[in-house]
Amino acid sequence: MSTDNTYTTPSETRVGHVHLKVSDLDKALGFYRDLLGFELTTMYGEQAAFLSAGGYHHHIGLNTWHSHGGSPAPRNSPGLYHTAFLYPTRKDLAVILKRLIDKEYPIGGASDHGVSEAIYLQDPDGNGVELYRDRPQKEWEYDKDGSVKMVTKPLDLKDLLSELDD
Repeated sequence: MSTDNTYTTPSETRVGHVHLKVSDLDKALGFYRDLLGFELTTMYGEQAAFLSAGGYHHHIGLNTWHSHGGSPAPRNSPGLYHTAFLYPTRKDLAVILKRLIDKEYPIGGASDHGVSEAIYLQDPDGNGVELYRDRPQKEWEYDKDGSVKMVTKPLDLKDLLSELDD
C-alpha cells in the first residue's frame, strides 16, 4: 500500500447515494418513504426500490437480494454505523422531528455537535439513521491547530421545535 498522501478528493465530491440490504422491502418503504418522506422513483420487481428527494434518480436504494427475512447485522461487528441525511434548514429538521414525535417513532438520541444538530434513530432493520442540519460554516469553532472543533452535547429539542412557531 502506497504512503503517498498528496492526492486529495475534489472539493465538489459528494456522497451520491446509499444502498441498503433490508429484510423486508415493505417495512423499509414504510420507514424511508412513508415516515421520512423520500419519494419512490422506481421499483425493480418486488426485491428493490429506489427513493429520492427532489426528483434525483435515487438517494436511497433498498434491496432484499441477499437479505430477505434476514436478521439485523450484529451491533458489535464491522459495518455501516449510520446513514446521515442533511436537511437544508433548521426549520426542516424541526418539521421531521415533529413528524417523528407525532408518529411516535422512537428516537435514539439527539446531539448538538457544534457544527451541526442531529437526531438519531434506527430503521426497521436496525440500521442507524442520522437526520441533521449543518450550522453555517462561519459559526464553526476551530482548535489552535486549525482542525474543526466538534462536540457532543444534548440537543435542546424544545428549542428546535420552536422553529415551527413562526
